[in-house]
Amino acid sequence: MAAQRRSLMQSHQSWTDALPLCQLCGVGSATNCVYGPDGKGTQSHPNEDGHFRFSTECCFLYGVFNGYDGNRVASFVSQRLTAELLLGQLSAGHTDADVRRILSQAFDVVEKSYFETIDDALAEKASLQTQLPENQKIAERLKALEQEVSGGATAIVALILNNKLYIANVGTNRALLCKTTTDGQNQVIQIGRAHTTDNDDELSRLAQLGLDPVRLKQTGLISGQSSTRRIGDYKVKFNYTDIDVLSAAKQKPIISEPEIQGGQSLEGVTGFLLLMSEGLIKALESAHGPEQVNQEIVAMVAAELAQQSSLEVAAQSVVERVKRLHHDAYVSGRQRAPHCARHEDMTLLIRVINYTLADGSLTPTQGGRIYPVSVPYSNHQSTSKTSVTLSLVMPAQGTLTNGSNTTATLGEDTPTAGLLTPLIPLTVDTLQPISESPDPAPLSDPTPLPPSDPAPLCVCAPPISQSPTATLQSTNTHTQSSSSSSGDGSLFRQRGSQAAQPDETGRVPPYVDFTQFYRLWGSDHSDGQGLSADLGPQ
Repeated sequence: MAAQRRSLMQSHQSWTDALPLCQLCGVGSATNCVYGPDGKGTQSHPNEDGHFRFSTECCFLYGVFNGYDGNRVASFVSQRLTAELLLGQLSAGHTDADVRRILSQAFDVVEKSYFETIDDALAEKASLQTQLPENQKIAERLKALEQEVSGGATAIVALILNNKLYIANVGTNRALLCKTTTDGQNQVIQIGRAHTTDNDDELSRLAQLGLDPVRLKQTGLISGQSSTRRIGDYKVKFNYTDIDVLSAAKQKPIISEPEIQGGQSLEGVTGFLLLMSEGLIKALESAHGPEQVNQEIVAMVAAELAQQSSLEVAAQSVVERVKRLHHDAYVSGRQRAPHCARHEDMTLLIRVINYTLADGSLTPTQGGRIYPVSVPYSNHQSTSKTSVTLSLVMPAQGTLTNGSNTTATLGEDTPTAGLLTPLIPLTVDTLQPISESPDPAPLSDPTPLPPSDPAPLCVCAPPISQSPTATLQSTNTHTQSSSSSSGDGSLFRQRGSQAAQPDETGRVPPYVDFTQFYRLWGSDHSDGQGLSADLGPQ
């Protein structure tokens, strides 16, 4: 096995060239972006994210990697980690303890291997730093060496072995498991927590090394990054005593040891697994606030899976939607705009589990209509565990009605889920207690929206007479009335709760009567060519 690894590393081909890609998953991505005053975006640096998705005779392996200060580490880890896990190390006979040990050892070996690749550059850098810095050639060489050795990456890895799911997390990426329960609910579980100074377990670990947890929490970023676990980044690994907030540590405080969850049995599970890079999470948090990111992402994925026959297209569509929401929040000039001046690289991996895709007969550009659903958010924080239910029910055609504090119903055409219908309902939970927000206000509440920008959830519907209704429910009793905060709610107050009904062509009458305009325009532009003055929307 070791000889096989050395042979692959010495060859010119990638270590992963011979591994078959998994056909049960799709990946979407978008590069980083900085917006100018005119709202136009430009890429500030090359893409630093990485991912893999492989299947073998005994297991499936997936990973999403968020690089920073260059893509060297993310690229190295995404290739080398597969060599440490898929060249005979795993077998069906391994127990949960065996799998966790193998995963942990793989991360340790990968980081040590990475540092071996930059040993010579680090040695040369140390030597040149003892010479006169006024020498221009030396200064240029030092700059080039710093670019070569700097940078790191965070990682989220999913392994399916013996029909059990294992998640290994290092840093700030995220894994969500959505599965249909026996009572017909789609339950979403966030597996693990981000390794930051907001994580009490991480603060406790660092405090045991002699660091001040209060100061760490106040500092937030450590050497430019929020993660307290990361791969690579030689500065925080070897020179942490030179970093003020870390200098009192008894031993290396920033580690690459993964936090491993599993194995969780997938026997009888129907649903999907999501692996998300930090950039995707932060982009949506910046646009709408952090309270309901999990719910929004899962709702977007479910909507795309109901429309698309390709997992790749579904994943890319979700990423593009998040990118568009982030951009729209910036150009809106509203409360969240200052948080949305830029976003980092975004990656989303979707892996379906006994999940039947749609037949692809309906897409947003193939005759359907897109209905935005704005869900107001509350700034109130609750430490209690929250269960949010998002369900699609299938009554006959109805109208838009007002909801109560915990239930809001959206009438009109929403997507027929095809082979996925019905998608009822979806609850959100976490393996570890995390702060959750209270219930969103009713969708059609005529009072002003809260300060936080609403989160548009777009669903596509075919122009048919019988249509489902999207219902958002919450079991949390701690709610915040939208009437207590100001916002741009005039549009909702004017329209009230009466929803216009589509005609036989699937169109909704305009809110403004343009009859007089079309009559005058027709009379002014008829110019003898037989144009009728009785014009209108065609």
